[in-house]
Amino acid sequence: MPQNRTASEQKLGKPLKRAFFARSVHDVAPDLIGATLLMNGVGGTIVEVEAYHHTDPAAHSFHGPTPRNRVMFGPPGFTYVYRSYGIHWCVNFVCEKEGSASAVLIRALQPTHGIAAMRRRRGMHDERSLCSGPGKLCEALAITIKQSELPLDIPPFALHARTIKADIVSGVRIGITKAAELPWRYGLKGSKFLSKPF
Repeated sequence: MPQNRTASEQKLGKPLKRAFFARSVHDVAPDLIGATLLMNGVGGTIVEVEAYHHTDPAAHSFHGPTPRNRVMFGPPGFTYVYRSYGIHWCVNFVCEKEGSASAVLIRALQPTHGIAAMRRRRGMHDERSLCSGPGKLCEALAITIKQSELPLDIPPFALHARTIKADIVSGVRIGITKAAELPWRYGLKGSKFLSKPF
């Protein structure tokens, strides 16, 4: 292994396959904390996510399928990318059996791979701010609508299971008005890379 690789780059866990997502969104979401997400080799450790279930009024799938959210109604293990507030791209992972239309929003990463590329894309140096929010991490990883409806276990994406025990905390989700009281946001306790403290 090249000497110039960081320690974090050498400790990838086993690849996560689509079957990993064929479970309750409430089981998948906390299990993603500590996993590594890469897009074309750039990415990091997932430190914050939010679960969205099809019975949840805050979920994009709550009112049924549309051209935008149709991938949520398909098989698990695919990406759902959408534009937030007409500005930022956000990436979600489709979960549960086909037709369930549940997904996990990836909110924050700890950068570990391709940090120089992230800094160029984000126009900033501060490592802590590169991926500390769903729009920021999509910009840092160059995820756009072009990456929507893609499988998560085939390039350009790669997902690797966490290799160490994660101390996971939960709380209410951010920036929503419907079902805002549900504690479906999960994060890595004490991480300085969160979008917002718990």
